[in-house]
Amino acid sequence: MVERIITNSPEETISAAQKIGKLLKAGDIIAYSGGLGAGKTTFTRGLALGLGLGDVVSSPTFALVNEYSGDKLNLYHFDMYRIETEWDLESSGFYDYDFARNIAVIEWSENIGSFLPQNMIRITINTLDELKREIILEGDERFAASWN
Repeated sequence: MVERIITNSPEETISAAQKIGKLLKAGDIIAYSGGLGAGKTTFTRGLALGLGLGDVVSSPTFALVNEYSGDKLNLYHFDMYRIETEWDLESSGFYDYDFARNIAVIEWSENIGSFLPQNMIRITINTLDELKREIILEGDERFAASWN
């Protein structure tokens, strides 16, 4: 299943992501694709809101991972921009996280694509102009028409 949406502002991107966040469940892994400044962290802010985690999201660029804790599950927000080898991934602590009982979102997922499960959710964010984004979601049927 592939869904597409155009957003015209960061607020619309957050709103769209909130709808997806409400549909997420433990074990979901979201692999982001999109250039610098495309809105991956903005989208993650919306996911966190949809999950009831609040608006506390910031870019994990220098930390490699930010963890947002909730009552029922956690959201792990990874940035794999600087990860180039399996050793880099191992030394980042990536394998120490409990993916089965929580949710993970991974920026620059293409850098670790061969280490990710096949059944992950893919979100591509394309920059159309300064504020306008095309967001493409590839996932299972629970996301069908979720943005309408």
